[in-house]
Amino acid sequence: MPAANNHTHHAGVPSAQRSPLASGLGIALFSSAVFGLSGSFAKALLETGWSPGAAVTARLTGAALILAVPAACALRGRWHQLRNNWLTILLFGVIGVAACQLFYFNAVARLSVGVALLLEYLAPVIIVLWLWAASRRRPRVLTFGGTLLSLAGLVLVLDLTGAVKVDLVGVLWGAAAAICLAIYFFITAKENDTLPPIVLASGGLMVGAAVMWLSGVTGLLPMAFSAADTRLGPWTAPWWVSLAGLVVLATVLAYVSGIMAARALGSKVASFVSLTEVLFAVLWAWLLLGELPGAIQLLGGVLIVGGVILVRLDELRSAAAAEAAGAGAAAAPRAVSPLEHANDVEPVP
Repeated sequence: MPAANNHTHHAGVPSAQRSPLASGLGIALFSSAVFGLSGSFAKALLETGWSPGAAVTARLTGAALILAVPAACALRGRWHQLRNNWLTILLFGVIGVAACQLFYFNAVARLSVGVALLLEYLAPVIIVLWLWAASRRRPRVLTFGGTLLSLAGLVLVLDLTGAVKVDLVGVLWGAAAAICLAIYFFITAKENDTLPPIVLASGGLMVGAAVMWLSGVTGLLPMAFSAADTRLGPWTAPWWVSLAGLVVLATVLAYVSGIMAARALGSKVASFVSLTEVLFAVLWAWLLLGELPGAIQLLGGVLIVGGVILVRLDELRSAAAAEAAGAGAAAAPRAVSPLEHANDVEPVP
């Protein structure tokens, strides 16, 4: 997060805490809401004969083409930014975009959708455990409690009932998708003033689309398209309407806002807020497909939001403590060099 958030106040309250939008929570929730649309639009296409690989490939290709022009405008001729950040763009596209979706669809092929999605959304737990191992500091009580609460809510939202056949290979694919999703949050949360979010999103989608096309050409991923009309609730619409919604809303707006949110909140908090995507997906399915969520799913949504709030409160409390410590150190009679002051930047968690 930028250091400016640590030094701007209003009536004794840091600016980052004055509103959800200012702290990034509003952007993160918007990103989850539009990401949640992908399931409804994709299901409308799949029911007409589209294969999952074809839907994902069309999604990434269309989004990459749409973002190409505004991304070029954002660069303003500074093409060296692409050369300087080629590794970030490559990792984002290959791991965070293409591999994550490819591994998830392989898991769905062997497991139920609910189990596969639950495995993929173990990413927040992976992030917490990784940060725990890297810093050798045990997660604070609120973060640990928020982790358990969000995962419990996720299980309820997915409504995993009855006997579930577990395939070991499918579990491994789901775990691989979770690792890719965790890496996605780390990549997007990295503070990088030389690479605008829309440029990272556009470059990553281009790389991801190229990987998906390569997977289709080599036969790794089946490709099947259809021009039949799709159904969204009581409406019948041409195939391109559902595809446009999948591309523009569930991909272009979703990825750009997701990157902005991750940079504002950090990888850990952004990953927890992303859990609300499951709740939004259920709500959109109710509105567009007539699939009414049950009481158990609504309760799970409440638990997810509660877990997100606990983690966010823990982050804000930690930031406030660090700010207070910094203020106390500044009050001490010690000379501070300009270089030391310039390096006073809040680290990304």
